[in-house]
Amino acid sequence: MAAMDYRLEDGTPAFRNLLQMLERVASGFSFTEGPVWRGDALLFSDIPNSRTVQYRPLAEGPEITTFRHPTNHSNGLTLDLQGNLLACEQGSRSLTRVDAQGQVTTLAARYDGKRLNSPNDVVVRSDGTIYFTDPTYGLRRLSEGRELPIAGVYRIDPDGSLHVAIDDFQLPNGLAFSPDEKKLYIDDSAHFHIRAFDVAPDGSLSNGIVLAELRPRSPDERGVVDGMKVDAEGNIYCTGPGGVWILNDAGRLLGRIVMPEVTANLAWAGPDWRTLYLTASTSVYRLHMRVPGIPVRGSA
Repeated sequence: MAAMDYRLEDGTPAFRNLLQMLERVASGFSFTEGPVWRGDALLFSDIPNSRTVQYRPLAEGPEITTFRHPTNHSNGLTLDLQGNLLACEQGSRSLTRVDAQGQVTTLAARYDGKRLNSPNDVVVRSDGTIYFTDPTYGLRRLSEGRELPIAGVYRIDPDGSLHVAIDDFQLPNGLAFSPDEKKLYIDDSAHFHIRAFDVAPDGSLSNGIVLAELRPRSPDERGVVDGMKVDAEGNIYCTGPGGVWILNDAGRLLGRIVMPEVTANLAWAGPDWRTLYLTASTSVYRLHMRVPGIPVRGSA
């Protein structure tokens, strides 16, 4: 483990009270994404290598192993209420479930008879409802063409039925619930913004507003709005140009963590959910936080 160069920008006192030292805990990957905490280990995608990596922080040093290979170039990962791994597979253009025995089940691959684009990120509501984004990013590595006219956000109800939740995104990407699940935040990489939607009891989304824009601050600042998580106080953590942007629930920027690598996603972890792992290009980083995140349901 090594402390890394990074800097804090626009930091209000509240922002600077959120976090401590940044560490790089693993490196040597091709492109890391989709981290999720699973009991005592972090799972994350190494997309070009079609691999799900398991990182286990042990007292004697980290243990890094392959959890699944191949993965059809999976991207976003999370857990369902039973602790099964949900994977957005860009290669198979589907959302799948991987159970404890490694059995893979397809949850969604087509809508209205047409193949999905390339599922990207996924989140689960406390009643088991699944939401996932379906931009066209993954089609770049496939020979098949696009079949759906939309880059949608989809909802899978507990009965397994698939619905379009929102159809007016250009490149929907990361998504996260507010602590009370009355809001769902979804970002659009094409427009560098985060939108906030009201969530009805039946799972439908309405009253979408642009909550915040996260645009590059200089021509050489890399990254797009991407992965997103929320802490127990309702603050929003979104990877974007330069690193990680932290906002309050009204969309006000509290501060930025300018990272040494392009940062794609992040995940709460640890026994007290006060550890924040960041997947960033070839590496995985870790921050120890003072405010806990929202626990992943299904994590043992």
